[in-house]
Amino acid sequence: MNTQIAPTTDARQLDEAVEAAVLLLNAGFSVALPTETVYGLAGAAMNKEALLRIFQSKERPFFNPLIVHLPSADWLDRVCVVSEEDRSLVARLSATFWPGPLTIVLPRKGSVPDLATSGLPTVAVRVSAHPVFQRVITAFDQPLAAPSANRFGRISPTAAAHVMAELDGRIHLIVDGGPTMHGIESTVVSVRGDSMWILRDGPVSAEQLKPFGKVGTGTAMPAQRPVAPGQLKSHYSPETRMLLLKPGVPPKIERPEPWGLLAFRTAENMGPYKHIEVLSESGDLREAAATLFAKLRALDAMCLQQIVAEPVPETGLGVAIMDRLRKAAGNA
Repeated sequence: MNTQIAPTTDARQLDEAVEAAVLLLNAGFSVALPTETVYGLAGAAMNKEALLRIFQSKERPFFNPLIVHLPSADWLDRVCVVSEEDRSLVARLSATFWPGPLTIVLPRKGSVPDLATSGLPTVAVRVSAHPVFQRVITAFDQPLAAPSANRFGRISPTAAAHVMAELDGRIHLIVDGGPTMHGIESTVVSVRGDSMWILRDGPVSAEQLKPFGKVGTGTAMPAQRPVAPGQLKSHYSPETRMLLLKPGVPPKIERPEPWGLLAFRTAENMGPYKHIEVLSESGDLREAAATLFAKLRALDAMCLQQIVAEPVPETGLGVAIMDRLRKAAGNA
């Protein structure tokens, strides 16, 4: 299979990319599309063959459910069963954070294939804010399942080149919408009455959710089988062995081996590392989140013996960044 990258830098290219993507989606194939979080591998959410191709291309286990992206919030009742108890909170969350990086887990309707939900009685849904994704899904006029466009367990892609490195020869088309804005996957929440439970930390923080009701946190998988995307304890992993430092431990080494450092911000005397990538020189958590996967991918390509990652402050968006770092190091 010959994988093509479709640019979208001008109106003509965008029109051609959207047309090509919709043709493939209608034929049951999957297409890599940019979202505001990371690039997603999109396929028709109501087409079992399309869903199967997503799982096969990613080598994703079938027990790990997908996020279903809706063309608009108006589609919610076509895919989900929203109880009267939950409707007020769901309406306020969707009105505030959609389109955007918030995924809501709700009881599903019978029309949603088991493959999309891994057989669970619930489905994870959101509306993407990326203009290219919106153009494609509006033209397709159907929900799209779109997990991150990488091989399962690997570093999520935040640029078209990252997708090509992961899925070249496995899919037909990558639509290049430039670097993603947030750089980490959406926040996933379940709702019950006036309460929310964060199942996966992301760009929408607990602090942002608290004005809407009670918020519970704790993203560790409660059983062998995840109940929402992003709950596996080992995920987002580089091929290079990775060590996550504890807070307060300086990132210094006295070893001659070729190690690399993923630093939060620039500091003096960071040690004799072969290569250093800095998430944000100013210590800005939004910049750190946006660059996290790209910097980790750069270190992974350096033929290092080990990557040492410095922790970030675990407040606000830092909670989501630390979640990804722990899973990348395999110690979530």
